[in-house]
Amino acid sequence: MLAVLVFLLSLSAVAAILFKFAKADGDFTLLSKGPAKRKAVEGKVVWITGASRGIGEVLATQFAALGAKLILSARNKEELERVKYEITSKYPAAGVEVLPLDLSSGEEVLKKSVQEAESLFSDAGVDFMIHNAAFERPKKRALEETEEGTEVTFRVNVLGTITLTRLLAPYMLDRGKGHFVVMSSAAGKTPAPGQALYSASKHALNGYFHTLRSELCQKGIGVTVICPGPIQTENSSGGSEKRVPSERCCELTIVAATHGLKEAWISYQPVLLVMYLVQYMPTVGYWLMDKIGANRIDAAAKKGNAYSWDLLFKKKKST
Repeated sequence: MLAVLVFLLSLSAVAAILFKFAKADGDFTLLSKGPAKRKAVEGKVVWITGASRGIGEVLATQFAALGAKLILSARNKEELERVKYEITSKYPAAGVEVLPLDLSSGEEVLKKSVQEAESLFSDAGVDFMIHNAAFERPKKRALEETEEGTEVTFRVNVLGTITLTRLLAPYMLDRGKGHFVVMSSAAGKTPAPGQALYSASKHALNGYFHTLRSELCQKGIGVTVICPGPIQTENSSGGSEKRVPSERCCELTIVAATHGLKEAWISYQPVLLVMYLVQYMPTVGYWLMDKIGANRIDAAAKKGNAYSWDLLFKKKKST
């Protein structure tokens, strides 16, 4: 009788976990952390790239709500000024500075930008560097990509981001503290049919920043890599897939950063399941992605759902 009771309790526990996982919008560690720690960012200087729209703009607003001082960067100064105006209108006490920046502009230009960022707010220095800027090309097959497309993608997503980090990190090391938050992607953890270059650039970022953390964590430098799946923003394009709202994505990003998580995944199913499979059961995970690869490209071309379970069961079309 006792054995039956234990079995039923175990079965109930497993069912509860599976139900929670089916409804989850992030990995279990992330969702267990509760709200963001306001004390971790209040009064701190947060520098955000790609802050003129989308996730960058929402992150800026949420950091301001927590009392952070902001440096907003992107190529479009006019849009940055708009974001600044909207934030200061909502939070009059917020400190917000605009610093136009093009990640593809080269080391000398980026060096001047770092020096300027460090001098803002009475030379307080940058506490959190949010690497959010990214270049994403329309979905196409890997063999259709060009050398030019490869260079443009890597110049912004990888080379510019790494250069900016290399130039800023010494200032953080001198102060003995600093935190890099990297907006990577689920495409940096799993295959992403139709997004070969974007996926490759995000895999590169993951490798660099996880290594950087391992080298500098004992010197006060933190690194949090965020891997979102499909996120709903005002600029979202594509099909009918269910996307995590940008506000929720940014909320969880700040939770991960303020709790010092090394990596966090943000997505609905089935992307979250695929990430777990590739991480812990790679043979199964890669088999699954191989099954849906061609169908995903076809769905994206037709503006359909590129993240649907149906892709697993559709007959593959010839290339």
